Amino acid sequence: MRLTVGQAAVRFLAAQRTERDGAEHRLIEGWFGIFGHGNVAGIGQALLEAELTDPGAAPYRQARNEQGMVHAAAGFARMRNRMSTLACTTSIGPGATNMVTGAALATVNRLPVLLLPGDVFATRVANPVLQELEDPRGFDVSVNDTLRPVSRFFDRVWRPEQLPAALLGAMRVLTDPADTGAVTLALPQDVQAEAYDWPDELFRPRVWHVPRTLPEPGALARAAAVLRGARRPLIVAGGGVIYSEATAALRAFAEATGIPVAETQAGKGALPYDHPLSLGAVGATGTPGANAFAREADVVLGIGTRFSDFTTASRTAFAGPDVRFVNVNIAAFDAAKHSGEALVADARAALEALTRELATYATDPEYRARAARLAAEWDAGVERAYHLGNAPLPAQSEVIGAVNDASGPRDVVVCAAGSMPGDLHKLWRTRDPKGYHVEYGFSCMGYEIAGGLGVKLAAPDREVYVLVGDGSYLMMAQELVTAVQENVKLIVVLVQNHGYASIGRLSESVGAQRFGTAYRYRDDTGRLSGGTLPVDLAANAASLGATVLRANGVGELREALAKARENPGVTVVHVDTDPLVDAPSSESWWDVPVAQTSSLETVRAAHQSYLDGKRAQRDYL
Repeated sequence: MRLTVGQAAVRFLAAQRTERDGAEHRLIEGWFGIFGHGNVAGIGQALLEAELTDPGAAPYRQARNEQGMVHAAAGFARMRNRMSTLACTTSIGPGATNMVTGAALATVNRLPVLLLPGDVFATRVANPVLQELEDPRGFDVSVNDTLRPVSRFFDRVWRPEQLPAALLGAMRVLTDPADTGAVTLALPQDVQAEAYDWPDELFRPRVWHVPRTLPEPGALARAAAVLRGARRPLIVAGGGVIYSEATAALRAFAEATGIPVAETQAGKGALPYDHPLSLGAVGATGTPGANAFAREADVVLGIGTRFSDFTTASRTAFAGPDVRFVNVNIAAFDAAKHSGEALVADARAALEALTRELATYATDPEYRARAARLAAEWDAGVERAYHLGNAPLPAQSEVIGAVNDASGPRDVVVCAAGSMPGDLHKLWRTRDPKGYHVEYGFSCMGYEIAGGLGVKLAAPDREVYVLVGDGSYLMMAQELVTAVQENVKLIVVLVQNHGYASIGRLSESVGAQRFGTAYRYRDDTGRLSGGTLPVDLAANAASLGATVLRANGVGELREALAKARENPGVTVVHVDTDPLVDAPSSESWWDVPVAQTSSLETVRAAHQSYLDGKRAQRDYL
C-alpha cells in the first residue's frame, strides 16, 4: 500500500487496541494538533484525509497550546486507567519544545501520551530551516532532543523504512503499565510527506494485551510472613490501586484483615471516604489520624505507590523504630524502595493472593475501632472547615465544601497546583474511585483546565469540576476555547486570592516573608507591596467564550454552582477568597531547606524550626 509516512502513521495508530480482562479499548482515541510548516503537509494532511475518507478513525481536535494538549491527553489517559490515550502533533521549533513540560508531567505520573513533533529536514538540503537549532556539535541535533530525558521512549524516524519499528516500540511502552509515560516519535518534515510502499500487515488491527502480572510465589510467601507478624499494620494505597481497578479487592482485603487504609494523592478514592477502615490522606498533606497510625505502624503495606516525599512526609511519617515495608507494585523500581519486601505484581492480583494467604490473620478489634474513631473525628473537623463562616471573604476550605456538596457521587474534581491540592487531599470527601483527579506528581501550574478537558472527554457522562487558583489560571487558560469549540461541558471554579497562596504560606514558613508571592503594584520603596492589581479574570474567561458567574461569598457560590450544573456548556464560577485562612493541620512535616545564615530574624527562627523537624527524618533502611 503506497502512503506517505504521515498517512501510514495515522492509519497504523487507528488500528491499535488494548485489552485487559476481556475488555478491548481503542489505544489512540483521538488527536490534538497545532499545525505549522513542520507537520501541516505530513500528519496534518493525513488527518484531513482520514476525516474525509474514514470519519471516526482519527478524530481531530484543535488545541490552543501545545503544553495544554499534552496535559489534556494525560488527563484522558488517567481517567481511562491508562488503557487509552490521545496523540499530540506539533510543528518543529517552539511547538515541539512547548510539549516538554507536558511530557515530563506524563512520565512523572506514569501516564501514557503519544507525541509526534515535526523535525528538521532529513535531507538537510535547505539547512538551516526556519526554527532550526544549529548545534555545532552535530547536524543530527534538534530541539526535539529536549524531549529525550522526559520521555520513556524516544525515536527519530529519519527514513520511511524506520517507521514500523518506531511505531511498534512506541506501542510497547504506551501499553506497559510498569514502563509507561510520554512516548515521542520525532518526524522530520520532509519524511512525513515522503511516500513508501508499506506491507498491508502494518495496518491490520493489533490488540496489545495488558497483563495482570501474578506475584512470584516466594515473594508472596515472604510478604505474607511479614504481614502475619504485624500488630500495627497500615496500608498506603497509591494510584496503582485505581489504575489496576483493584479497589474492590482492596476493600475485601482490608475488611478481611482489619488493616486500616491511608491514601496518597493518586490513590485517593481507593476506599470511599466514609468506610470505617478509611483513614484518608497520609503524609505532608494528610489527616492527623492517618499520620498517627503511620507514626506507630510496625508494617507498612504500600500498594501501587512510589512513596513520594509528600506521602512519607519527607521520610518522617513512618517513625516506628523497627518499621518494615511490603511494597506491591507493577514496577520493580518502586517495589524495591525503603528496603521493602518487594512484591512485583498487578495490584489486584497481589491483593487477591494476599487475601488468600492471610485468611486466618486479623488485627485487634480495638485497633480497628481506633481507626474508625479517628476517621470520624476528622470528618467532623472537615464539616467544620466546610462551614467556617469566614468573613468578608470565604476560606478556601469553604469553597471546597461548597463544591463537594454540589457534586454528585460520580462527579470528578480536578486540580494540580498551589495550596488547593493539599487542602483537597485532606478535605475532599471522595465517593468514587475516579472522582478525585489531582495531578500531584509534577504539581504543574496550568494543568487544571487542560487536564479537566481531557477528563471530560474520557468520561462525558460525569460532571467535571475544575478547581483552579488565579496563579494557575494565568499560566494556562487557553483550553477553555477548545472546550467551548468542542461543546465540552466543564464547571471551572476560579479562586481569586491575588497571588500565590501556597508559595506565600511556604515562603512565610521559611522566613522569606511571602516575598514575590502577591500580585501587587510597586510601592514608593520599590517593593511589590502596593495596591492590588486591577486584574479581572472573570472578564478574561468571558472573552474566551465561557459563561461566567461571579460569586460573592459562600452563599452565592452555592447558587452559582447549581446554575453551572444546569448550563450545557463551559461555565466559570469566579469567587474571591481569603488566602490567609489555613485548612486544619496535617500534623506533619515537609523538607524544604532554610537558609543556614541570614540577617533576618524570621529566617533564623525558621532555620531552627527546620532543624527540629529534620531530627525526625530517617533513611528507612
